[in-house]
This record gives sequence, C-alpha cells and structure tokens, in this order.
Amino acid sequence: MKIKPLFDRVVLRPLESESETKGGIILPTAAQEKSQLAEVVAVGSGKTADGKDIGMCVKVGDKVLYGKYTGTEVEIDEKKYVVVRQPDILAVIE
Repeated sequence: MKIKPLFDRVVLRPLESESETKGGIILPTAAQEKSQLAEVVAVGSGKTADGKDIGMCVKVGDKVLYGKYTGTEVEIDEKKYVVVRQPDILAVIE
C-alpha cells in the first residue's frame, strides 16, 4: 500500500529514539522519549492561499525535526508513519 498526502501535508517515518544514554545506561521502552526526528517519505503538491501557489520546502529523503505534539500517527503494513502539515516541520537536518 502506498500513501499519498494531499495539499501541504507530508508523510514522515519517525527515526528510532535512543535506547541507551551517553553513559551506557539502557533505557526501558517506557522511559524512552518519542523521537522528533523523521525521514520524509511522501510530499503533497502544495496549496493555494490568496491566489498564490505555495510550494513545498521539503522533499522525499530529507531528515527533519517536527513538533512534539503535532501530526496524526498511522500504521500501514506494520510500519508507523506521522502525517503533518508543512508548517509543523521545524527544521531540515543536513
């Protein structure tokens, strides 16, 4: 199954969160924080506002930082994704 976002939405695949601290302590799953880093897997076509076309600033394959409490989590083919609007993406990681 393939997911295609509409308008200014972006589909992200969250990257794995750290399971071990810098000091070597292994964290149980309950203590791990949700990762805010993700890889872009699909991008919508953009949107039109006040008669102007607003293009997309991210592309498939970009690593991004997104808001902690934003987006809609979905599971497709046993893989977890987050669908967010483009303004919810805070930065592109280079």
